[in-house]
Amino acid sequence: MSAARPHFTVPLAHGHRLELGSRTLVMGILNVTPDSFAGGVTDPVRAADLALRMEADGADIIDIGGESTRPGADPVPEADELARVIPVIERLRGRLHVPVSVDTYKAAVAGAAVAAGASIVNDISGLGYDPNLGDVVARAGAGLVLMHTRGRSRDMYREAGYNDVLAEVSAELQQALDRAEAAGVPRSQVVLDPGIGFAKRADESRAVLASLAVIAQLGRPLLVGPSRKSFLVDGQAPLPPAERDWGTAAAVTVSVLGGAHIVRVHNVAAMVQVARVADALRAAARA
Repeated sequence: MSAARPHFTVPLAHGHRLELGSRTLVMGILNVTPDSFAGGVTDPVRAADLALRMEADGADIIDIGGESTRPGADPVPEADELARVIPVIERLRGRLHVPVSVDTYKAAVAGAAVAAGASIVNDISGLGYDPNLGDVVARAGAGLVLMHTRGRSRDMYREAGYNDVLAEVSAELQQALDRAEAAGVPRSQVVLDPGIGFAKRADESRAVLASLAVIAQLGRPLLVGPSRKSFLVDGQAPLPPAERDWGTAAAVTVSVLGGAHIVRVHNVAAMVQVARVADALRAAARA
């Protein structure tokens, strides 16, 4: 049985909006970094071409990130992140027809990215790292993804201690929502991400993924990003990230049936097919 999935309209910067609920939207991951766990690209021309290919393959949003936030990663200086992200967004202006999201927790990067054409800010910290980010998003009228995590990338697994992972993730996402509202970001512009794989052991990530309806009680649409993460192969023979798409397909299906409005993935063409089949199963289950 599939979980209920309410409909939302999320206004974004630059006149975009997301219509969420009737079908699952697919967010394509474009890492413009040399050290992403699942591979990245540093040439802005090639990165822009990849974004256009993702759109052609069915992506509804392109999420561009200039800093790897994988477990154990070191932070990237603001200037380096700007140099990686902004040229790509500028090259896509007028060429890409779907919204661009910038994957950053830095206010300066978010502001520059929205000025260059991005319409969503995807913040892994849930407004917990940079106190100025909420104000930047509010002034820009951008959409805001608030993700759950604890600690920083280099030490996040030390923070993965939960008595009740679902209750605690929900409570901490509510705190992130409160921070956004205090900064002037309307709730209507916020999407929540439970942070699969961030400050969570494999069993904790699976528990959250299996019970998205608990997170949905916060009353905002859900984005889920299970793509190629290590929890997919926990206890099995090690697989490099690029070979985890079968596990990702299973996790995307569970996400859709569990009520996710958006799935964030690397292999857009394949996961668009998975999401469409899962949507059809949702519809059949609720007929």
